[in-house]
Amino acid sequence: MQAPDPSAADTPARLPTLGDRFADWGAPEALVDAWRTVEAYPIVAAAIIVLLAFVAGKAVQAVVARGVSRLTEKTRTSFDDKVVELLHRPLFLTVFFLGLTLALGVLELPPGLRRRLVQVLMTLLLIVWLTAVWPILRMVLDALGRHHERFPLVEERTIPLFDITGKIVLLGTAGYVLLAIWGVDPTPWLAAGGVAGLAVGFAAKDTLANLFGGIFIVADAPYKVGDFIILDSGERGVVTKVGMRSTRLLTRDDIEITLPNAQIANAKIINESGGPWEKERIRIKVGVAYGSDVDRVCEVLKRIAAEHEHIVRQPEPRVRLRAFGASSLDFELLCWIDEPVLRGRLSHELNMAVYKAFAREGIEIPYAKHDVYVKEMPAG
Repeated sequence: MQAPDPSAADTPARLPTLGDRFADWGAPEALVDAWRTVEAYPIVAAAIIVLLAFVAGKAVQAVVARGVSRLTEKTRTSFDDKVVELLHRPLFLTVFFLGLTLALGVLELPPGLRRRLVQVLMTLLLIVWLTAVWPILRMVLDALGRHHERFPLVEERTIPLFDITGKIVLLGTAGYVLLAIWGVDPTPWLAAGGVAGLAVGFAAKDTLANLFGGIFIVADAPYKVGDFIILDSGERGVVTKVGMRSTRLLTRDDIEITLPNAQIANAKIINESGGPWEKERIRIKVGVAYGSDVDRVCEVLKRIAAEHEHIVRQPEPRVRLRAFGASSLDFELLCWIDEPVLRGRLSHELNMAVYKAFAREGIEIPYAKHDVYVKEMPAG
């Protein structure tokens, strides 16, 4: 029996070439022989692979675009067309980078250098896909928000929450894949991230409070963009933006106020645009002298509201005698307006109209009078 050659154990096994793989895949013998001849010239073989990868990438890009375009022609929206347009480049680069990986395998490069170059290519491909999926996420949320009757969970007020959650998931997945590409064990990184998260949480507790306040506002929806709200701290205006950190109000003086969400989450909020409709009732208080014709007063007040173009017809304006005052009968005109933001101007216009109408009708509006009686003139 022949003893084994100890030097053979130190000889590394020959790695299968691309020609060997062609033979294993059952390719024609002539093609296998031709390719093995080309492999004798690594640069030429690599150039051929790169060229074929470029052609294959363009072919895949064209086939997918044509096939998907036939499907998107049947839809009425441009959403799917934009998605296909954003995927053109990643599809081509995926095929092309795979070809570059095969080309690196043909070249006579040190194994360490070859592995690093492949890792760089896979990292670039990951970045390409991440930059393509990033805007698609927002487009999908906007499309679902426009059809919130079919997807009630996704609407204008919840889109920011889903948007930031989706981006965090994308970044987390991309980070995990990046570590896997470079052969890094993610366990120590996750442990370090937990410790760093605690440190950041203590250092940025106010920012996190605003962030969670924004999440609660989006989830609970005490108001939305366009609502007219009043806070217990005195701020009053139209909501122009609901962000994850703050909410912006535009006051009647055209001054924009930015309020931290943590403050709003713990505040009492009066939403004058809430309820079954946006209409709001305003109250015009007026006093008339005792002895006035109360029926005539009610008729005049109702006519004033009915003749104003910005007073809502339904519900109808109402007049109520509220109290017997010290020197007047206290009436109240109740009427509805379309938007809360009109309350100040319409209250002014109705007060002006009441004063003029009472003057024409001879209805007295009493006011405080003081009579001074001098019992005796001082001696001169």
